[in-house]
Amino acid sequence: MKELSVGVIGTGFIGPVHIQALRRMPYVKVVALAEADEETARQKAEALGIDRYYGNWETMLAQGDIDVVHVCSPNNLHAPMAKKALLARKHVVCEKPLAISADQARDLVATAKKSGLVNALHFNVRYYPLIRQLKIMIQNNEMGRIFSIHGSYLQDWLFYETDYNWRLESKMSGTSRAVADIGSHWMDLVEYVSGIRIAEVMADFATVHKLRKKPLKPVETYAGKILKPGDYGDVEIDTEDYASMLFRFENGEKGALTVSQVSAGRKNRIYFELDGSRKSAAWDSETPNQLWIGRRDGDNEILMRDPSLFYPEARSLVTLPGGHNEGFNDTPVQLFSECYQDIRAGGPGPAPSYPTFADGLREILLCDAILESQAKQRWVGVGK
Repeated sequence: MKELSVGVIGTGFIGPVHIQALRRMPYVKVVALAEADEETARQKAEALGIDRYYGNWETMLAQGDIDVVHVCSPNNLHAPMAKKALLARKHVVCEKPLAISADQARDLVATAKKSGLVNALHFNVRYYPLIRQLKIMIQNNEMGRIFSIHGSYLQDWLFYETDYNWRLESKMSGTSRAVADIGSHWMDLVEYVSGIRIAEVMADFATVHKLRKKPLKPVETYAGKILKPGDYGDVEIDTEDYASMLFRFENGEKGALTVSQVSAGRKNRIYFELDGSRKSAAWDSETPNQLWIGRRDGDNEILMRDPSLFYPEARSLVTLPGGHNEGFNDTPVQLFSECYQDIRAGGPGPAPSYPTFADGLREILLCDAILESQAKQRWVGVGK
């Protein structure tokens, strides 16, 4: 079995998550990482046990022995890095968002298609086993007609005015923050599991902290550092802390979503409930190993994550027996396992099971429609 060599660009919060997941795959070796400068790269490489490091990501892309590149950098760098990796004949796994504009994303989709290389987007939430199980249940018409989908994605890591991260700076993260950063996961998830696409949106935003205290030294995502008053500088914020959205789906059905990064006590809670003509179902990422199933006439049910209870298509995502919990760190392993099957085959199959750059474009189009709706305060159709 040929061992695949991987290079990772960016080692803040999510880069090490990728590296840990890749190390659980026996035919993959992370051989190099790249950071913004040589010293940071050296420190990160030493901490993560990686031999080779680069202070310039383009230098890493020039290495002929690297088969796959994982792009885990700030949002504004995703598109140029992913494109140059494809042009360097590397398969690419990219963090979301794929780009900070629809035109960038369309260019990447076209470049990836022309290259014939595997392109994957890290929408890892799809890979909780009960999500796949529910998707198959819906396909088998166990839930009946899905007539509403509603839920939220709530966090509190930006609750205080002194909480700061590069994602608060629109020049790096894009013109949307809460919606693009976490709302995109929720929208991708419900479209994936239901098979129903959002056609129109109505949105309303709020920026709770219009002025934040920016640390005068770097602070990594979720690090929760506490600094002294003199260590901060005032910064005006031009992206949303909170957003509420109404949806009209392509089949005429309805939905609603709340996203917030300032909800105290909600560390990272993705929740959705879908209402069908036969049953309802609800899933909560803070209790990811159970799925609530609701009935009007009869007992409600909690379906536990147990491979013996699953359809074969969902069973493939379960690595441990029932009662042995799996969680966030397991989802990238399952996603990478599916896309790396295509990498080992030399290119993507006709209908990849994993999220691709085309899914990344889809989420940018959704976010663009939501931003337009917020600006115009009216319903807006989702572009193509």
